[in-house]
Amino acid sequence: MRAPDFWHRGGLLPVLLSAASAIWRNRAAARFANAFPTKVDAPVICIGNIVAGGAGKTPVALAVNDALTRHGVTAHFLSRGYGGTERGPLPVAPDRHTARDVGDEPLLLARHAPTWIARDRVDGAQAAVAAGAQAIVLDDGFQNPSLFKDISILVIDGGYGFGNGYVMPAGPLREDLDAAIDRADAVAIIGTDDAGVEKHLGGRRPVIAARFAPVIEDDDLSGRPVVAFAGIGRPEKFFETLSGMGCSLVATRAFADHHVYSADEVMQLIDTAAAAGAVAVTTEKDATRLPEAARDMVRTLRVTLEWRDRDALDKVLTPALQAKA
Repeated sequence: MRAPDFWHRGGLLPVLLSAASAIWRNRAAARFANAFPTKVDAPVICIGNIVAGGAGKTPVALAVNDALTRHGVTAHFLSRGYGGTERGPLPVAPDRHTARDVGDEPLLLARHAPTWIARDRVDGAQAAVAAGAQAIVLDDGFQNPSLFKDISILVIDGGYGFGNGYVMPAGPLREDLDAAIDRADAVAIIGTDDAGVEKHLGGRRPVIAARFAPVIEDDDLSGRPVVAFAGIGRPEKFFETLSGMGCSLVATRAFADHHVYSADEVMQLIDTAAAAGAVAVTTEKDATRLPEAARDMVRTLRVTLEWRDRDALDKVLTPALQAKA
């Protein structure tokens, strides 16, 4: 699914859909009002968002895991496994599972730390603790009230912000914006804050800011002509990252989030790149959904987060670190 254009602007259609938005917003509020979250024997750090689609949650989850590791905390990732057929609780095995089994994000996370998928987040968290997790990094799950979160970090794309400010289906918000901010312990703004997110927050929550940067090993793509394609929440972010590296974008193709690529689709992109003397390049997450035979013919751009304040994330995680100690 691609976010409709009217989710990012005003107009008549969001107003006409506002009654349906009120129903969605009230149902979301009722889930939390009637919930009794289960607390497990390890701190849970939730990386979530308020907007449907990509905001940069997975890179933030990886950064949180790296920070915990630096402080001697063994963390496990927990994901619903969106897009996969397995229900879990199940430890992800990258050498055995595919994106069709467990989803693309868990495969990416599992390259860095033990990762679990579970439709029931409480069952998944308990399984992780039983397997030795000293902390759990919950990738998504901000709108799921079943599991108690010790720390919740709300991730927001600085370029997209809150869209048109309406709750679905009139806009991209998953729930009432103020209610989400009230539950968050910190807000991570990814990329340049063109949407004025920090100003909107008005100091209500600590802000940690970061931008995408290529990992050092992949910086050799800088300045080269590329055919770029991506099936993530906002493919434009990926294209902007390449442009920022000085790449010449010969062609770009945006697919729906979590799109599973066919061999024909990928070969067409590879042929387009070859004809232009360019490199076919995609994201790490998309690479998990490529046909196996085509993976060696497509370049993967790996990115990391560069934080505006290198110590800001550690400050947000201090309660979890103290709980472990």
